[in-house]
Order: sequence, then C-alpha cells, then structure tokens
Amino acid sequence: MSAPPTGAALTVGVIAGGRGSRLGGLDKAWLEQGGTAQVLRWHARFAPQAARFVVSANRDLERYAAHGIETVVDRTPDAGPMSGLDALAAAVDTPWLLTLPVDLCDADARLLPMLALLAGDTGACAEDDDGVQPLVALWPTDALRRGAAKALASGDYAVRALQHRLGMRVVRLQGVRFGNLNTPDDLIDAGIAAP
Repeated sequence: MSAPPTGAALTVGVIAGGRGSRLGGLDKAWLEQGGTAQVLRWHARFAPQAARFVVSANRDLERYAAHGIETVVDRTPDAGPMSGLDALAAAVDTPWLLTLPVDLCDADARLLPMLALLAGDTGACAEDDDGVQPLVALWPTDALRRGAAKALASGDYAVRALQHRLGMRVVRLQGVRFGNLNTPDDLIDAGIAAP
C-alpha cells in the first residue's frame, strides 16, 4: 500500500454496540469528554478522512440519526466485538475499513496514516504503550467480511485470533496510549462525570 486509503477507498467504523455492563449500563458512545460525546469526537476527527462513517450500535439509534450519523445493528447478538465487526463489514462497500472502539480515551487523526504505512495488503492493528489493541485496526473489508462470518459460525469470537488468521500486522505506536472507558475509575481518570 503506497498511500493511506482515504476518500472513496475507506470507511471508518466505530464499535459501540456493548451493554456498558461494568458501568451500570451506560451507553459509552454518549459519555462526554471535554463537553463532547465520545462518538461525536470520533466523527469530527475521522469522518473527513473517509467516504463513510458508520457506527455499530444496538440502542439510541434515533439519537445517532439526529446527529446525521449512520448506524448498523448487530446481526449476531451476544458475540462481543465480533458482532460489531461483522455488522460493519456487511454494510461497507469500500475496500478498507478503519475500526475504533467508541470507548477510547484518545485517538489522533494521524492514526490512519500510521497504520496504513505498514499495513500492506493484509491490514494492521495498533499496539500502544499498553499492548496490542485489536479493535484499533485497518482491515481489508472483504477479508474481514469472510473472516467474521466464519468466526461467528464457529463460535470463535476472539478478534486477535481472527487477525492472526488474516495475516494482519501489528503496528507499534511508540509513546501512544489510547486508554479506555470500562470502569468508574476510568471515567474519573478521564475527567468524565457519568450521568
């Protein structure tokens, strides 16, 4: 891959279909950091780089629509993030799909070119200072579509295992820490007052 896939070649997909069980059922997509909801932060930052911006979500669909954000719902419930990957891949018509979990604390718009630089034809996922982040990934859409379908059919929902099977590379991002919003302590650390 000689240049980052942008414009017509790329969809940005945000995985936001979780139940927020460790946060009492809060919908993490609408938690506000710096006065802006998580999903709107990622939309502002990454949508300009892509042909489409799509969120895998299973609730608050009217709220997304009110903000002009396209959503898809899981086709296979209770399969974790693999459900979201499957739903996004099924809906996407671009050759490449950049995925982000909605509960990242921070992600820079430079993420796409950094991943694309070493992705080759098989795609890549990011490794930050905390370790490999399988959902922060640049996927060849056709390969993801087939791979996610097989994973769901076999009951193997591990995203990292799928990436191994697809031959995806790991791109080490030195000095980067995405963080996540999984627990009440995470919200406190990020300066988020939970509703």
